[in-house]
Amino acid sequence: MTLVVFLSSDGAGAARRVRIADGAVIARGTLNALAGEPVVAIAPAADVALHWAEIPARSTAQTLAAARLLVGDVVLGSAAEQHVAVGAPGENGERPIAVVKPAKMAAWLAALAAEGIEPLAILPAPLLLPAPESGYVRADLGDEIVLRGATSGFAEEAGLTELILGDAPVATLEREALEAAIVAAVARPPLDLRQGAFARRERLDFDWRQAKRALWLIAATLLVTLALNLVLILRYNLEAAELERRADVLAATGLPRGETVNDAQRQLSARLAQLRGAGLGFTQTAATAFAAVRAVPGSELRALSFDQQGVLRMTLVTQSEGQITDVLLRLRALGLTVTPGPFAGAPGRFQGELTVTPR
Repeated sequence: MTLVVFLSSDGAGAARRVRIADGAVIARGTLNALAGEPVVAIAPAADVALHWAEIPARSTAQTLAAARLLVGDVVLGSAAEQHVAVGAPGENGERPIAVVKPAKMAAWLAALAAEGIEPLAILPAPLLLPAPESGYVRADLGDEIVLRGATSGFAEEAGLTELILGDAPVATLEREALEAAIVAAVARPPLDLRQGAFARRERLDFDWRQAKRALWLIAATLLVTLALNLVLILRYNLEAAELERRADVLAATGLPRGETVNDAQRQLSARLAQLRGAGLGFTQTAATAFAAVRAVPGSELRALSFDQQGVLRMTLVTQSEGQITDVLLRLRALGLTVTPGPFAGAPGRFQGELTVTPR
């Protein structure tokens, strides 16, 4: 159902109303709005100036700006001081443009608000009538008689109406035809005055049931995410334990037969030290020392020893003191720490001991 309220020019509210249901008027008179019932208000034709013009399809702001420019030359006073509303284009491509004083709009909305009514739309009264192909259509709305042409709409006024109509044919709508026209106009309003500063503000009704449902969905999402993370952690722990088990099995193959595996890395390191010697091992340390001595012509090794701490002691014989320094530099360049002992001898033969350890 929809309640149609006919506003008065004095802004004091409205007494004449009709109720529409199932595409027909079902009640007339002084009616109160039912709870949740949509309301459409009808503005008096005497308070709204209607114009028609072709305005290309643009954004709402651009359309209103273009409409203000078009009606600026035909309204009394500045168009910027008037409330301008634009409707949908008709079959001929022209849009209806309504001009009304902002004070009137404010008074109508205030009077309706005092009754607890927030109208969905406010239509100019002439637009309730169907647009004729030629001539004019007249209808008695109770408080006023309105006329509508193909591109005009106004309230009947003695002396002025005759000048406007001239010899044009005028068809009068009877009650049934008028009510059918009202039903059609309310169902699809050709123009709504509630635009711009007077546009209807949508209320945000907070639905606690929907909010509760959203909270449950969020909680369920968090629980599923937590469960997935716990499963991944458990999986990683199981895989890590399996890798450790395989490492122990592999380590056991490098240890003496029957030895219990407690710390695979430590036991393998100890086993490797036993096999190759401490530090870098005898083989690598000695090979490095031999390479350094071989690179210095006139130098040679006379003795070599390797202890359990990975320290290599070597007796070096050279032909000059400079060759001693060359060997030291070679050993250090190869990544070893060298501590030279005292060298003795005569020109042409120098001998001393070098202590070599990993760096």
